[in-house]
Amino acid sequence: MGCVAVNRVRGKALATLEGRPIAAAKGGDVASDLPRFLPGAGRIIQCGDCVSEGAQWLAAKDGRFANALALTGPLPLRRKPEGFAELLSAIVSQQVSVASANAIWKRMKDAKLTGPRKIQWATDDDLRAAGLSRQKIRYARALAEARIDFKALRNAPDAEVIATLVQVPGIGVWTAEIYAMFSLGRADVFAHGDLALQEAARVLFDLPARPKEREMRQIAEAWSPWRSVAARILWAYYRVAKDREGIR
Repeated sequence: MGCVAVNRVRGKALATLEGRPIAAAKGGDVASDLPRFLPGAGRIIQCGDCVSEGAQWLAAKDGRFANALALTGPLPLRRKPEGFAELLSAIVSQQVSVASANAIWKRMKDAKLTGPRKIQWATDDDLRAAGLSRQKIRYARALAEARIDFKALRNAPDAEVIATLVQVPGIGVWTAEIYAMFSLGRADVFAHGDLALQEAARVLFDLPARPKEREMRQIAEAWSPWRSVAARILWAYYRVAKDREGIR
């Protein structure tokens, strides 16, 4: 049964908040034919209804999430492609503006430098011409040489996914967590070191200070098995809070 069909069956049983159901997530039913649970991997976020289900669960568990959702509106699905190119794009985006990252990535695609063999065969001059720094050339080659089995990662436990990816120079824990959340659709992964998530948690939960990564891990445990949806709420809420009062 697809994601939308499952949620239609459950729809009448879902709790409502303030007399109305939470709106469906942006992005629609982009992958309703995919499994919602994979052995080893756990629950998978495959479509907008999955995000909405998680949001309902979190809002029922903690009213402050319900308050945040009332301000943010529908949450984005944020599913991304999986595989080598997605991680290479993440490396390209490090420490540059969004506009610069997009421009470099366009040059990489135009030069057909988005696959592992192409990276291995390219000269340093080819990669520099596309916009990669010396350090990012090294990272790109390390990713190509790692020969990650991306198909195997689909069924690997969350911890194994992250442990596998961070072995590659240039891929840190944050990048690995983002890949698990949005490329693999893991429902229970959270980017604990993300400053925007930490600051949004401080504001939403009225904490005395922005929680550091260790404290954020402890806080987020209460949001399992929907930590990836909690992250979506907090990212959306961060933008609202920033517009309203500024973020320090």
